[in-house]
Amino acid sequence: MAIMDFFKKRNQGSEDEMSFIDHLEVLRWHLIRSVIAIVVSAIIVFIFTDFFVDDIVFGPTRTDFVSAKWMCELGQSVGVGESLCFKEVTTQFIETTMTGQFIANFTVAFIGGFVLAFPYIFWEIWRFVKPALSEKEGRQASGIIFWVSLLFFIGVAFGYFILMPLMVQFYFNYKLSDKITVMPTFSDYLENLTYTTVGVGLLFQLPLLILLLAKAGIVTAAILRKFRRHAFVVILIAAAIITPTTDPFSLAVVAAPLYLLFEVSIALAAKGERKSKEAQPEEWS
Repeated sequence: MAIMDFFKKRNQGSEDEMSFIDHLEVLRWHLIRSVIAIVVSAIIVFIFTDFFVDDIVFGPTRTDFVSAKWMCELGQSVGVGESLCFKEVTTQFIETTMTGQFIANFTVAFIGGFVLAFPYIFWEIWRFVKPALSEKEGRQASGIIFWVSLLFFIGVAFGYFILMPLMVQFYFNYKLSDKITVMPTFSDYLENLTYTTVGVGLLFQLPLLILLLAKAGIVTAAILRKFRRHAFVVILIAAAIITPTTDPFSLAVVAAPLYLLFEVSIALAAKGERKSKEAQPEEWS
């Protein structure tokens, strides 16, 4: 029912009435163009495979990684010594199947292509959704492509430069027994890298999602404030699991951005509620 209402709204303001099949055809071409953008970007990544694998994919495993240097210098400047400096670790990866590296090559190309093409992909989605919005809603959503893309790339950068190096340090230095040698498969490492970068990039869309839910009346700022303490505890637990050390500064490095996102979500929800209340007298006048 909601889908049919959405398609009816897309017909508003259109000179030609479109059938359900016509809407699906339009959606199909938006998806096709998005897939083409991913494929073109993936081909670029594939051409420069050596650079993307050796310098980008394996970057967080090196102790001379740019963020590793920054964190070490930051720890020394704030007086916590070398607690934030990364330890020297030997990171070696194996493949247990004959086709493992071949498939991983295409996986790297696809993930890289998706990240590079993300703004265009969302632009295609937005072009399909926009006709269903009213003129007022369209004005309120101006700049959404920029903000969605910005939050996505900030999340990817945070996952790549901060979380992934910390995860590598923690798991490669964690010792259950000296008789155990850590030698994961490259596929396992690539899967973790994907979740930690692309996954966090999508997670950083939380403020915009909360804003949309607030506009729809599903979530209120009061509800978010009520569960603020619970959210803070959950964020601290997640930060303690991710960070390789247990000092307060390391926890803050991970927990601060996540909690900041939650607070931004509350502020956006409250702002959306105020605008809705201000608009009510105009609608009834």
